[in-house]
Amino acid sequence: MFERLVPKLRVNTVFDISLEELYRQGYRGIITDLDNTLVGAKAPLATPELLLWFAKVKELGFKLVIVSNNNMDRVSRFATPLNIEFVHQARKPSNSPFLRAMKLMELGPEQTIVVGDQMLTDVYGGNRLGLYTVLVMPISVKDEGIGTRINRRVEQIALTRLRKQGLWQEEDKS
Repeated sequence: MFERLVPKLRVNTVFDISLEELYRQGYRGIITDLDNTLVGAKAPLATPELLLWFAKVKELGFKLVIVSNNNMDRVSRFATPLNIEFVHQARKPSNSPFLRAMKLMELGPEQTIVVGDQMLTDVYGGNRLGLYTVLVMPISVKDEGIGTRINRRVEQIALTRLRKQGLWQEEDKS
């Protein structure tokens, strides 16, 4: 069970993902979380840096869908002005929002990347379907809701177990 919480890749931010390398490996679609993955949980709009990242994603030939557990209003206000498709109130880690996003992109699991800041929703959900999972550091933990705070505590318990099993190594920060 705990092995499904381990992402294929860990990075600080979406900007640290080598999109070119993943494209060379055959990936063509990105399912990304919104809150604390792309912007802080209370940030209403994309930052200029994120707009450049979206342009790069598109330029490289990736399709992109935002899959968020947040409500329609929050996700729509962010995604619609950017002309990005989305799945709201996703209930991750359920399979259905990931399958729906892949259907929107017309891609299979072997072509799809999941990017998110939570092991229990984004990584676990993506790994269950055989997607390439990328865990980013959360942007603004102080703005998280109670559900996410509970998930973070469970993640800490899981990390302790994963470290003991040798499945989670700390990254060299030097």
